[in-house]
Amino acid sequence: MRAGRAALAVGFVLQGTVFALLVTSIPEIQRRYGLSDGLLPAFLAAVPILAGAGSLASEQVVKRIGARAVLRVVQPGVCLSLAAAGLGDALWQLALALGAFGLLVGALDASMNMLGVGLQHRYGRSIMIGFHAAFSLGGILGAAIAGLGSHDDVGLPVLFGTAAAVVAPLAVLTGRYFAGPAELGDAVREAAEAAARSIPWRPLLPLCLAMAFAYIADASVSNYSVKYLTDGLGSRDDLAKLSYLGYMVAMLLGRALGDRAVQRFGAVPVVRAGAALAALGFALAAVAPAPWAGIAAFTVLGFGICAIIPQVFAAGGRLFPADSDAAVARLNLFNYVGFLVGSPLVGAVADASSYRWALLAPMLLVLAVLPLADRFAPAPANAALAEAG
Repeated sequence: MRAGRAALAVGFVLQGTVFALLVTSIPEIQRRYGLSDGLLPAFLAAVPILAGAGSLASEQVVKRIGARAVLRVVQPGVCLSLAAAGLGDALWQLALALGAFGLLVGALDASMNMLGVGLQHRYGRSIMIGFHAAFSLGGILGAAIAGLGSHDDVGLPVLFGTAAAVVAPLAVLTGRYFAGPAELGDAVREAAEAAARSIPWRPLLPLCLAMAFAYIADASVSNYSVKYLTDGLGSRDDLAKLSYLGYMVAMLLGRALGDRAVQRFGAVPVVRAGAALAALGFALAAVAPAPWAGIAAFTVLGFGICAIIPQVFAAGGRLFPADSDAAVARLNLFNYVGFLVGSPLVGAVADASSYRWALLAPMLLVLAVLPLADRFAPAPANAALAEAG
């Protein structure tokens, strides 16, 4: 069990690394393929759409062959699709590479989280936050590698190709230690059945909205922070990568300290402070006079967002303590909603005006979490509302 948990954590690190390499290289991808700012939101939106399709499809495959078998195939496949994104020179080649990346990432996300939930089911306590912290660590590594590549003027074929050549074998090696039926028994199936139980939607809707708003903010940073620094603030490519790096460092530190803050102050104040801090980060980024100020602003934003997403899951579990897996599964759907809305929203506003104005759109949405914060309280009234449906 310990080996399986460690292997899955490494898998999350590798996933975060590959994802960060792609999103922090958007300006270079645009230049290589001649992708216009008008077309960019469409390409970026296609990735989460296909990821959703890949996630749904993988759930059926996992039922037949298990999460471990799916993971062993799709994680190296994600690395190969990353390499393909750096090798072409025509838009149709980029579309194929990003399409494959989206489908495989969706399958990877679903199967990794299924395996994680299965492990958590066997452990009998929460361990999922640690896996998502590992993803943040991978994001830091990926952004740092991309920054070094830009500093040394390494082209995308070399950057993505080398990363794939290193990460894919690591993924294959790590896959040998993923937990399977011998370690998990029926834990994955039991967790999936628990997630499929019927629970009312109405008590979860405020939390679903909070999740969507948080992921709209996250998608805005993932897809446009580097581009904003290069196109909006005139930053060098290597320096611009620090915007996403700072964001992910803040996410990791915030998640490491978040549980203590909740224990001391309570979930509602932490969520309110996180939403206000995230909105402040967007506002500071929108008025940033120079790249260093933009980097600092996105770092502030990371400290804000990190407090919201884990607390959404925790609040859903408190609403339905007997069916927490079902609540978490429903809430998780809204991370895809956030990614689907975030990229086109920021891209459309930027295309019509500027990236400074575009950053105000996710700022307003993350402020909408403030009136929803009361639903994060472990209060008897919330539980009674859940029971009433």
